[in-house]
Amino acid sequence: MKLDIMIDKLTPCLEKVSTGKILQTTFSIATDSDVSDLAKKGWLFDWTDKELGKANIYKLLVRGDDTIQGLVAAEVVKNAVYVQIIESAPHNLGANKQYIGVGGHLFAIAIKLSFVNGFGGYIYFDAKNLELANHYSDMLGATRIPARIHEYRMEVLEETAMKVIDAYTLEGDLNVE
Repeated sequence: MKLDIMIDKLTPCLEKVSTGKILQTTFSIATDSDVSDLAKKGWLFDWTDKELGKANIYKLLVRGDDTIQGLVAAEVVKNAVYVQIIESAPHNLGANKQYIGVGGHLFAIAIKLSFVNGFGGYIYFDAKNLELANHYSDMLGATRIPARIHEYRMEVLEETAMKVIDAYTLEGDLNVE
């Protein structure tokens, strides 16, 4: 799977576009019922896809509101977290988006998962194309990994991960034992 989410801004939480107000967020594991009919609501990725395998799917919410603002599928693998897919809710895309900061926040959840599992914030993922690889480099400080597996494989190393995680107020349950 290849990531093609744009990171518009690194914000401590989500910023409501219409008012500029910063709203507190929460995140948790998405349930089957959370993801079962997202295609009908305009989501692009099939979040019930079997390719997600062992990944946990986390949903990002504005505190006090059950509307999903974005989803991230992150899998704990040997010494890292592999970010399989990230998607902003349809209402957070384009010129009329409701909130700014969704993409960066979803990456921060994956980085937090890496820290909790003792991997120092290390994550990796596959960008869809060179333009997005450059975007992730600029916005997240991600670097390309020369890999035969994927032309645009990217990683976020510990020092960079700390900067990203420090930018966010992350309240939520990673469901890690």
